[in-house]
Amino acid sequence: MTSLARELEQTPAQADAIDVDLAVNGDTQAFERLYRRHTPRVNSLARWLLSRDDVDDVLQDVFIRVWEKLDTFRGQAAFGTWLHRLATNVILRQRERYRKDEKRGSGSLLEVADMSASPVSPGLSIDIEAAVDRLPERARQVFVLHDLEGYKHEEIAQVLTISVGTSRSQLHHARMAMRSFFAA
Repeated sequence: MTSLARELEQTPAQADAIDVDLAVNGDTQAFERLYRRHTPRVNSLARWLLSRDDVDDVLQDVFIRVWEKLDTFRGQAAFGTWLHRLATNVILRQRERYRKDEKRGSGSLLEVADMSASPVSPGLSIDIEAAVDRLPERARQVFVLHDLEGYKHEEIAQVLTISVGTSRSQLHHARMAMRSFFAA
């Protein structure tokens, strides 16, 4: 069997394990394969949690962090799971930084209140991205991680340092808000 045939028979998890071993030992082509294999999912998560203008920068930050931390990956979970958790942490940390910067550079409180409460015209259809963008910060994070990315409440609680009950409550509030957005 040729090496190409063996490569085609590998599962994504097996290919990841091989590429992680190679990348840890300095093989940049192996790291590039990991990057190409996992960029779409990280990009999707970043697009849900950040403004579109920030996605490319945070994507770069995530993979720089992956390169720096790759030698700490122990294979106890799938590489994709490990990477996704690392990416979630980087994205949420960056989102918090952006939010703090916005507060420092924002206009009056009335301007901010007017921006966040801008009504949606009934004649316009609301897409899910616009509805998610209108959710309160914590509810948005829980909604994206649970309903869009498939995290369990226990995992969300750990990542966001909240209780499982708070995660469930925030998800309920997010879903209720989403229903009201689409009912209007």
